[in-house]
Amino acid sequence: MHTPRSVLILGGAGLIGFEIARAVAREIEPHLLIIGGLFEREVEDALAALRAEFPHLKLEGVWGDVFLRKEDRGLTRRQLIEDLARRETLFQDLFGDLDRAYEKSWLVAIIRRFKPEIIVDSINTATAIGYQDVYTNSIEAREILDRLARAIERKDLAALAAMREEALRKIETLIVSQGIPELVRHTLLLYRAMVEAKTRLYLKIGTTGTGGMGLNIPYTHSEDRPSALLLSKSAIAFAHTGLLFLMARTAGGPIVKEIKPAALVSYRRIAFQTVRRGGEPIYVYASKVVSLGEVLELVLPPEEFERLEELKVVGVDTGENGFFARGEFETITSLHQMEAVTPEEIAQAAALEIKGSNTGVDVIAAIDGAVMPPSYRAGYLRGLVIERLKQLERETGTYSIAIGQLGPPELTKLLYEAHLLKMRYKTLIAVIEADPQEMAESLYRLICRSKIRDVITSIGVPILTPDGRRLFRGPLIRIPEIKGESRVRITRADMDRWAQKGWVDLRPENMRVWQRRFRIMAQNIGAMVDQGSAAITRASYTSEKINIGEVVGWIFNNEEQSYRIKS
Repeated sequence: MHTPRSVLILGGAGLIGFEIARAVAREIEPHLLIIGGLFEREVEDALAALRAEFPHLKLEGVWGDVFLRKEDRGLTRRQLIEDLARRETLFQDLFGDLDRAYEKSWLVAIIRRFKPEIIVDSINTATAIGYQDVYTNSIEAREILDRLARAIERKDLAALAAMREEALRKIETLIVSQGIPELVRHTLLLYRAMVEAKTRLYLKIGTTGTGGMGLNIPYTHSEDRPSALLLSKSAIAFAHTGLLFLMARTAGGPIVKEIKPAALVSYRRIAFQTVRRGGEPIYVYASKVVSLGEVLELVLPPEEFERLEELKVVGVDTGENGFFARGEFETITSLHQMEAVTPEEIAQAAALEIKGSNTGVDVIAAIDGAVMPPSYRAGYLRGLVIERLKQLERETGTYSIAIGQLGPPELTKLLYEAHLLKMRYKTLIAVIEADPQEMAESLYRLICRSKIRDVITSIGVPILTPDGRRLFRGPLIRIPEIKGESRVRITRADMDRWAQKGWVDLRPENMRVWQRRFRIMAQNIGAMVDQGSAAITRASYTSEKINIGEVVGWIFNNEEQSYRIKS
């Protein structure tokens, strides 16, 4: 492989990420290696160690939470949630305008700055997103709602006022702690940034969430086995894999791979150190005897106990997985338990995948080889189904064009526009040779006397008249789609955008768009006879007639680049 101009390692200061950085520096030798980490100190430590080992390597460092905005990168999620204004920005970044979230994202800013040719993502995304504990947040939100309901029943305005801020905080915390919306938004931002930066390869170091064990895993987070919180981590981990699978099948994007260790990743070092939880030391307290009664207090103030010293233990530092005492490490790595894989082994597999070797541990490639592809039988039956549908249309005197079941109004709009052109002009050439103004007026007259007009408007697709001043419409207009809004202001730019997205557009300028399409399509007719199978490409159209489904499929394939890259 050629020497890459730059490699960005997200989570490069962690246990796995640092070993990958060493392997990349040693075996890939990029012009620039960028180390990303959560905290400034850990990034500086990683850079210092790499500079000592690879003195001639050009290094850069960036730190901060890549799931947050640029201005919030040094804050914790708890700090954001406790602040009303910042909770609102969290909400907007998850559920608001994607373009705005893109401009604010710290992850996007990093990728835009360095334009890495290769990104290795060793961040434990499943833990970062899955461990926001939607379960506890749901219970707390329900509890405050119950309290509000009781206060309303009592008409206790003072209690309602006192609970207002707490209710807002708990309900909004629940909303922004949902894993799937955050994972989806994170994936979309990442993909868009990589396309903009022309990133060639994205390699994810993922997780199974259970160290390769199943639902019988004994290492859990509560009395439940397994805990819902742990399974949330696994669910997010494999949801992420599914989104990466889709990313790998998207035209114009980077090569996408994932290595998913299915064992405990260990170890960084053996040490005698203070045990910490949440960054704070755990203390040894002198125990005391209490009598058992009907009520057992699970938590007592630490001040009621004599604090002796910090808890220090000989143990194994496994990086992001935690610090384990000997007994814990011995148990979890024993035969048939979680067992272990070393970060150096993961790093070696990552380096080989970057260089193009087939290691056999790329999860995306494995899924790609296991999914069932389209079949010849289905393709053959497709033709029979379409002919039978056409026969039933003739028998019933109706048209089967679109009813909005395939999602975007754009599909419905294009199918009906193609159908109207077919009703009036029949062939590509007839459309190409027509006058756009006359086309617009002709289709308008056709719409005015046809029952199909009411069908189109009843499924939420309005029809824009040739002068651009009037709409045929039904009770609902699907485009624009603005959550929570039933009225919107309209400008000429809005109208043009909405018409392109989901309105049947009878203006002359749209007729010119169709003529340009049909010219390109007409150029390919008959090429198969002269050039053989090589003539059949995405740009091919094989009939002089306007076959509406084939026409819209051609538009998606060629204009929107929304096509299948693997069969």
